[in-house]
Amino acid sequence: MSNPANSNAPAQQPVVTTDLLQIRHITRYNYAKPVKFGAHKAMFRPHESNDLRLTSFEIKSTPSATHHWMHDVFSNSKVILDFGGAAPSTTLEIDCAFNVVRSSVERPKFPIAEHARKFPFLYDDDQHIDLAPLIYPEYLHEDQEVRFWAESVARAENNDTWDILENINSAISRDFTYKRREEHGVQAPRHTLQSAEGSCRDFAVLMLEAVRHLGFAARFVTGYLYDPLTDQEGALQGAGATHAWVQVFLPGAGWIEFDPTNGLVASGHLIRTGVARTPSQAVPLEGAFEGDPADFIGMEVDVRVTALAPTLRG
Repeated sequence: MSNPANSNAPAQQPVVTTDLLQIRHITRYNYAKPVKFGAHKAMFRPHESNDLRLTSFEIKSTPSATHHWMHDVFSNSKVILDFGGAAPSTTLEIDCAFNVVRSSVERPKFPIAEHARKFPFLYDDDQHIDLAPLIYPEYLHEDQEVRFWAESVARAENNDTWDILENINSAISRDFTYKRREEHGVQAPRHTLQSAEGSCRDFAVLMLEAVRHLGFAARFVTGYLYDPLTDQEGALQGAGATHAWVQVFLPGAGWIEFDPTNGLVASGHLIRTGVARTPSQAVPLEGAFEGDPADFIGMEVDVRVTALAPTLRG
């Protein structure tokens, strides 16, 4: 799909879709015997913008905790749950529910600056000073497989900036096998490239590193994926759980969202709760307990994203 902003075709009236969505995220930790809980940090509150607006938010826990809100270095909203006065327990449940209004353009136009339409290009000095940490790759393998793969896509697309980004995004969705993994962390992008399989976080990191090797500024995004077909044939990969994707900064257009798991671009299905330079800075929930590590039995996560009204188009 070529970027309509780069086309000479007659302009079409944009079609805007709007959804009223409810997200409920329940996490339950189980222990073999009562343990005492340390502070837990949660990043569930949506990353609001012109296309994503929060209308209600509630977070509660059993045992109960006091709440302290903060903003991190990326302006993500995080809440610290302090269980200092709670009695030891064999379970910890954190229940978060919120409603959002999510709008998107069905055929978006991205007004990429003229100098950035062909690759390679340089960010302006006043942009580069802020974007520099988001351009530098995190994984620097000696064999440079990810860089070579990204460069091969760039050459094949005749150095068109938009086509390079869209085709990296669609290649991962088309050629790689989605595999939900329960383990913490992400695979090294080289491993994802070699195995051609991974989770949404693995695919996001692969695209993140690929475009950074080409000199693009990119961020890791965490949040949720709305799909009315969840649990049905043809459903988007990653629905019904936390999801991960990528933002790339393009002069003139700003931050554009790419979901390499599903091949989506600037999609209204994506609900941001946080952006970061690396996945380790965008963990939805983290914390500790006092006790023998062997006391931890396991964790259950239930995520539901539902529509509260029919989609509006206009």
